[in-house]
Parts: sequence; structure tokens; C-alpha cells
Amino acid sequence: MASRIRRITFQVFCFCCLSFTSCHVARYVYWNYADVSDYKKFPADTVRPGLSPHSLSRALLQNELHTPAKFSSSKDSGNLEKFLSAQKTLAFLILRKDTIIYESYFNGYDKLSVIPSFSVAKSFVSAMIGIAVSEGSIKDIHQPVTDYLPELKDPGFKKVTLEDILTMRSGIKFNEGYSNPFGEAAKFYYGLNLRRYTLKLKVVKSPGKEYDYQSGNTQILSMVLEKATGMRLATYFEEKIWKPMGAGHPATWSLDSKKHREAKSFCCINAVPEDFALFGQLYLDKGVSGGHEVVPSSWVDETLKIQNDSRDSQGYPYTYFWRVLNNGSFFAKGILGQFIFVCPQKQVVIIRMGESAGDLDWPEFFGQLTSQL
Repeated sequence: MASRIRRITFQVFCFCCLSFTSCHVARYVYWNYADVSDYKKFPADTVRPGLSPHSLSRALLQNELHTPAKFSSSKDSGNLEKFLSAQKTLAFLILRKDTIIYESYFNGYDKLSVIPSFSVAKSFVSAMIGIAVSEGSIKDIHQPVTDYLPELKDPGFKKVTLEDILTMRSGIKFNEGYSNPFGEAAKFYYGLNLRRYTLKLKVVKSPGKEYDYQSGNTQILSMVLEKATGMRLATYFEEKIWKPMGAGHPATWSLDSKKHREAKSFCCINAVPEDFALFGQLYLDKGVSGGHEVVPSSWVDETLKIQNDSRDSQGYPYTYFWRVLNNGSFFAKGILGQFIFVCPQKQVVIIRMGESAGDLDWPEFFGQLTSQL
């Protein structure tokens, strides 16, 4: 009886807190850790495809691939599909020279299933910054962020440049731990007023000196983009990237709330796997799609340079919201194991979307897999 009362009390607490716009903690407790169905929970802006989508070719016969020996076990016996399924993969695509040569879906998902990108979205924001610079909406990335957002409350932001933010070296205070309901990451993800949270961020370290992966940086940059271009983030994205690269399906970009309608730029583009693959192909082709430059090639080149000692939690060099390998491959990464992996040497793009990343070193797995091509 006592346990039932406690359970009912807890449920009432959650319900009451969900009724108030400020209680992101209750939303966290109620919805718990981020999952692949989250895009259904949040309001969103729609991103429309163009009238002339770029249709990827499909090979008549899929390449016969095997689980790389380092990753294989007796459970999968080298069978790639068994391995991917055991790793809680939802979609796995391999493109080579603009053709899908391998494609598998799991757990009821198919090629038309919408899957959230999580932090893969950061790489799209990076591309939009490059476009805005080329068009003159943003003068250059060495400007202080306060040139565009003077309303940032902490005076420390006057010394933070756009490049500091792009390289995750802004020096802001931001707890990235999604498992902490009281941290900034959970607040940004589940909260209902992103603009207010962002403008209250504080600079606590000298900018440009130290890498610290923080989603708040991307949120700041998306606000810069909107201020500089005079357009909503999803609208700019649709006009400058989604349509020009030939995306064949509508996407959505999740918002904080129906009231404030601030795009969650650090996490939440929701689309079908094939369109994520087109973005990887776009970067493989130096920003060109259908013979037209979508993202400036100079920006793509600069983005993929290893510029400093920034390294992510797995030791991979971090650049302008991308990770780069010493062999020239690069990738965008999202929580739960969402990946756009590009290998220029093999002219290959790999898309992996999952409901869990597990403890696998996916970039190493992708690299070994491409050696079979």
C-alpha cells in the first residue's frame, strides 16, 4: 500500500510539474533518457524538399560484406547483419560514388522511417555558418559573438569569437551530461525556453584555450545565424542546404515549445537515412551537388583541417562541429550512435542510425569495413 501511494504521489508530482513551463526536470524524469522516438514528443518546424530531388542509385547486387575480424564474435560469425542487429542498429547504408551498395534496416525500420540525428545536427549548423560567411551575412568567424548577440548577459562573451564556438573552445560553463537532470544539457533538451537559457550562459574560462564539448555552443551559433540572416533556422536550412542538395523527403527540426519556437539546433534534425547520406555525399564532393556549389568548397576544406589539440572523448580530432581522422576520413556523430562517416580515399559514405551506441568504437569499425571495398 505504501509503495502504491509513493508511486501515485510521484506521478502526480510529474503531472503537476509538466503543467508548468519551467520544470524541465519533471519532463526529464517523465520521459527519461533521450531515445529515437523523441522527435514525436516535441513541436517542430517542417523542412520541405525541393521539386527536383537527387535520387541515389542502388546497386543491382549488394556488396557482400563481413564483420571486421576485430569486432566479430561467435554470436555473429562474421555476418554483418547479425552484428549490426546485435548492436541495436536501426539503419545502415553505404554509398560509393553516389550509389547505395549496401542497405539494411532493423527492428521494424525501413528506408522511409524518420530517425532523429541528435548531435549530427551540429554539422549541418557548421555548414550553414560557412554559407552565411560566403554570402556576407556573417563577416567572418573571427568576430566576437556579441557583434550579433549583444544581449548575451555575461560580459565575458565579448572575448569569445565565432571560431571559439565552432571549435568548442568558448570557455562557457555547460554540463553536457544527459544523465544529470539538473545539468544544462538536460535543461536545453527538455526545457521550454531555449533562448532564455542561452542568454544566461556564463564564460568561466579563457576562450580559445581549451576544448570542452558543449551543446550550448551550437545553440549560440544558431541564434547568430538567425540574427545575421533574418531567417528562421529551419527556413535557412531548407533554402540553403536541404533543397539544393536534393533531399527527397521532408524533414523536421524540433523546437523547444509551441510558445517560443526556438529550434534545438544542437540535436534535433529528424529525417530519413537516405537524406542524411546525401549530406555526407555533399561533403565528400567538396560542397557540390548536381553541379552547383551548395557549401563553399573553401569552407569544407577549412572545416576538415586538424587545427589544434581539440580531441573528443575517444581521442578523435574535433574541428568545426566535425571529427577528423589522420587518414582524411571524417564524421558527424550523435548520441545513441548516429553517424555520417565519410572516407574520401574510398569515395564512401556510411550512415549508421541506432537506438544505442553501446561501447563500440564505430569510426574504427567503419574504417575497417571500408577496407573491404
